[in-house]
Amino acid sequence: MARIKNTKSEFFTFLSFFQITLKLIAMHFQWRKPVLLVLVWAALLAAYPLNSQTLPPPLSLEKLEAAYLIHREPALTHRRFTHAELQPLIQKHAINFSVRELGQSVLGKPISSLTWGMGPTRVMLWSQMHGNESTATMALFDLFNFLEGKGDEWQGLRDLLHAQLQLKFIPMLNPDGADAFKRRNALDIDLNRDAISLISPESYVLKNARDDFEPEFGFNLHDQQIYYNVVNTPKQATISLLAPAYNEATEINDVRGRAMQTIAGMNQLLQELIPGQVGKYDDAFEPRAFGDNMQKWGTSTILIESGGYLGDTEKQEIRKINFMVLLHALHGIATKSYLNYSTDDYFAIPDNGFQLMDLLIEEMQVPMQGKWYPIDIAIRRREVESNKGYYLNGSVEDLGDMQVFFGIETLDASGLKYKEGKVYPTVFESIKDLTEEKALEFLRQGFLAVKVRSGEPRQVHGLPLLVLKSTTSFSGGWTSGAVPNFLLTQGEEVRYAVVNGYLIDLKQPKAQEIRNRIY
Repeated sequence: MARIKNTKSEFFTFLSFFQITLKLIAMHFQWRKPVLLVLVWAALLAAYPLNSQTLPPPLSLEKLEAAYLIHREPALTHRRFTHAELQPLIQKHAINFSVRELGQSVLGKPISSLTWGMGPTRVMLWSQMHGNESTATMALFDLFNFLEGKGDEWQGLRDLLHAQLQLKFIPMLNPDGADAFKRRNALDIDLNRDAISLISPESYVLKNARDDFEPEFGFNLHDQQIYYNVVNTPKQATISLLAPAYNEATEINDVRGRAMQTIAGMNQLLQELIPGQVGKYDDAFEPRAFGDNMQKWGTSTILIESGGYLGDTEKQEIRKINFMVLLHALHGIATKSYLNYSTDDYFAIPDNGFQLMDLLIEEMQVPMQGKWYPIDIAIRRREVESNKGYYLNGSVEDLGDMQVFFGIETLDASGLKYKEGKVYPTVFESIKDLTEEKALEFLRQGFLAVKVRSGEPRQVHGLPLLVLKSTTSFSGGWTSGAVPNFLLTQGEEVRYAVVNGYLIDLKQPKAQEIRNRIY
């Protein structure tokens, strides 16, 4: 058979038209997988083989970042967005994507999918199975904008993906959890432990979508705690990857092997982008989890966990990383370049650890029975949802010898002594009467808290100070489980304050985002 002489663009245009024609034939004869489609597709590939001369190469780091900056969805600017806010964004893609309601949540909110592409390889991507894990959801809408683009420097890649892949996206699987910004659904069930029982309607939606679509590849998109690190290093695991196990023995078959090879290719890009900040998630088999069962059911499943990145509270940088690595992975699947990697490359990715603390204070002196003892204190600050906006609660996680942990922020407190703080005696009318400068001066005088007459409990503020409305005292201490509110002195001078787990340097205060609340 003579070689087809078309240019790449002409070929992909012809290919898309050809696939549409075949699908119409299949629909007419009510064939689910017509033999005609398989035979002609094989003949076409023989006439025009997929090789380095006919396929666009993967995008460079610079090109991927440029693609993100141009196609970033401007309506999504932070992690907390609602199901209602996503609906117009979904509908605006209905012209170029096939948009379908797959079912409804416990509270009756529609769960939608968007399908794009005409290729033989099916890939399904689902996000926000856990309602407060929204980083990848933002990246999917950036990806939708990219796939809809036309006539620019990325057109060759779009044509390739359209011709080789059929992509099915479920951007928000757990809308009830998303609206409350909590992990579980309205039944208080963890959907990722409901793959077998299918108690929740959202779980049924995902299982049914997988069974109907029969994807060869799947991307299970999550967020992980910011305290995950690359094991035994101080580096945050900004992205963690996993090819989930399909049995207790964590064996490797062709299905799981393809997922491992794909991940190895993704890691190569990520090491250029965030060197040393990629971890491998624990592959212990969980018989109730969707990722493990997807692998068992025959879909090569890749877990992406978005962790922490210094200074990226709203995960906009990690959103960009998700966009870039997903687009890179789809290119690898479309060209089968994942076959260039081995399972050994996958296992070379270092494991995750859980060794990070927001604040690690080393060798501070604490009093007990008239004596002073040098101890390390490990502190974490966790988010708490409120109708007034989320705030953070600090807690002493552990103390003693903390050398196995790493601090996102670390203070060598050698020679510094613990001291309790006081409440300022004057009552202020409202928090508006306070400034950061006043707060720092109060801390230098040994006052950790002030009282106000007006203000609502749980109202969020950014002052490095405890603000009291419904109480006249505060708790604090250095023991395990205590709220870390205390001072560190050097002689008679108050050198540092620890306010709800935030470290305040009273000589050289630094700019930092603080999310405290009124008590």
